[in-house]
Amino acid sequence: MIVILHANTDQDSDSYRETISFLEQLPDITFKQHVVQGSEQKLTEIYLIGDTHKVDQEAVESLDAVDRVIRISQEYRILGRHRDEQRAIGFTYNGVDFNQDNLHVFAGLCAVDKPESVEMVMRELNNLGQICTRMGAYKPRTNPYSFQGHGKKCLPYVFELAGKYEIKVIAMEVTHESYIDEISECLERMGRPTGVMLQVGTRNTQNFELLKAIGRQTEYPVLFKRGYGVTLNESLNAAEYLASSGNSKVIFCLRGMHSIFGSPHRNMVDFAQVPVVKRLTRMPVCIDPSHSVGSREPSADSILDLIHAAAQGVIAGANMILVDFHPDPANALVDGPQALLMDELAPFLEDMLLCQQSYQRRREIWAQG
Repeated sequence: MIVILHANTDQDSDSYRETISFLEQLPDITFKQHVVQGSEQKLTEIYLIGDTHKVDQEAVESLDAVDRVIRISQEYRILGRHRDEQRAIGFTYNGVDFNQDNLHVFAGLCAVDKPESVEMVMRELNNLGQICTRMGAYKPRTNPYSFQGHGKKCLPYVFELAGKYEIKVIAMEVTHESYIDEISECLERMGRPTGVMLQVGTRNTQNFELLKAIGRQTEYPVLFKRGYGVTLNESLNAAEYLASSGNSKVIFCLRGMHSIFGSPHRNMVDFAQVPVVKRLTRMPVCIDPSHSVGSREPSADSILDLIHAAAQGVIAGANMILVDFHPDPANALVDGPQALLMDELAPFLEDMLLCQQSYQRRREIWAQG
């Protein structure tokens, strides 16, 4: 059960204290508060845990501070929709809105290799009016002898160049909680020229202690990738670890399923589940066509399979695209064969805008029905 208080309820108010006192007296019930600070208002949700079917819902709703009460299922208590369309969807971070209606493209380097590559990408993004990118500093690899990323050594020039080219948010994978401190220390030292979205890679989807650690910090939003070979339900429950630890600013990323049936693509593309995630949860949905397809092979119409896959995700309602670009893919240190070229960035953005407009028009058509 979720008890939702009126917006901007003051925790020093009599009505708030009355609500907490009432809930504390409920037998066999514990509760946990979750506060979401939006750009204009603060929303407080209180999650009741225990034998809630005996709780008198009308008595709780009659409390002055309470806006409404929602009975929920056991799964994704915080991130789920639970048939309530009034709950806040998405979040704002560093001046950028992320929700289930808009679209952001995070084009950039799967792995940072050198400052020149970072600058070439960010300069072109800025020229095309983009304010988000991906830059991999920490790279988990299957082979222990493969390049693992430059780590904290590259953070200063990545953040400096982001500030120079007005990049607001950088998606950056972390594989250990100490990396969050490294990112924070570098940003603070440099005067916070940009923002970071912490990325949980597919290999760490069920690293629950890491998820708890990332969830305990509420400064940075989280891009959570679907598990490498687990069900969608398992991945959504894993994402709930972030929210239950305190951070509900989560974007769910579909990145393809590991399966022999996806061949010749790197993974089985799962972008048909974009509307499923949006129906079940309040999370914006990202797609990663680069790691889903894993190549630059063109179809008979001369459009790359990767771009076709991205279009399918966006036209189904995706809200974010994580996609690899590189100035010199042949010499990229990670995943060069799947990276798009810099002169393909402008047409890629134009194509994705067209797909987003088609999705919006599709919504209008079916709304009329």
